[in-house]
Amino acid sequence: MATPNNLTYTLSIVIPVYRSALILPKLVKQIHSEMCKEGLDKCFELLLVNDCSTDNSWDVIRSLAAEYSFIKGISLRRNFGQHNATMAGLNKASGEFVVIMDDDLQHPPQAIGGMVRALQSGCDVCYTRYKKRKHACWKKLGSQINDWIATRLLNKPKGLYLSSFKALRRDVVREIIKYDGPYVYVDGLILDVTRSITTIDIEHQSRDEGQSNYTIFRSLSLCMGMATSFSVLPLRMAAYTGMLLATMSLVMLIYVIVMKLAHPELPAGWASLVVTVLFIGGVQTLCMGIIGEYLGRTYLKLNRKPQFVVAATTENNDPQ
Repeated sequence: MATPNNLTYTLSIVIPVYRSALILPKLVKQIHSEMCKEGLDKCFELLLVNDCSTDNSWDVIRSLAAEYSFIKGISLRRNFGQHNATMAGLNKASGEFVVIMDDDLQHPPQAIGGMVRALQSGCDVCYTRYKKRKHACWKKLGSQINDWIATRLLNKPKGLYLSSFKALRRDVVREIIKYDGPYVYVDGLILDVTRSITTIDIEHQSRDEGQSNYTIFRSLSLCMGMATSFSVLPLRMAAYTGMLLATMSLVMLIYVIVMKLAHPELPAGWASLVVTVLFIGGVQTLCMGIIGEYLGRTYLKLNRKPQFVVAATTENNDPQ
């Protein structure tokens, strides 16, 4: 695969890093070995984005960059999250093809060559699909919920698993990085840009060290971000719910008036009144919360809340 004249590299590999100091040396060696097998060792770059890790990941990245010329390290000033850190790497990537993968060695570097070949066949994006996932049950359930939401809110093709291990053509990356909002969901941006997507099956490896950095709260936050950043369906559901309740209230009002006229001796229903007020109040609060989420995100974007802030790179350790 020849390197085009207007690009520095054929392949860029972007890896957001958080609490993976012990894993990084082994990960880099495996990637380098696979790139040598694929004949890409002279025309690929590895971008390691330190998402303000609480361990010494940045020191390890700097050490690896001094040892391997293909490594470019980027350190963010604070923890912005996996998707924002990925965007920081995509903004620096210059390859004809760009692979995004995790830092925990659960994504086998041996699959990178197959992903690149899938893009060379003409597809814009290549996702990976695990033959057998080695995640906790709650994480598998969360992925199923996320898949269900993405199918309905983002019009995700059925059967497509939105894996964090994927490869993109340069044209797609160029469109994705135009997004400057503070709340990033990379897969949502991909689905906004193209539907020319393929998948390949891979083996899901066990995590080499430590535990996953994703918690239930962070997974729920990601789902909320996906729902409110790329779709107005929650607002429509709130509107439909309001119209349904208004219709039900009108019907109940007519019913109460008719029953009172027909049976004046019936006592006032205190319990039913309290239940109705609490139900309607709860739905109103939920709808106001959804609207507030949209308004809050709009407010932060208008005030130019940063998507990420680079503190230093291995090419230039001075603050940027």
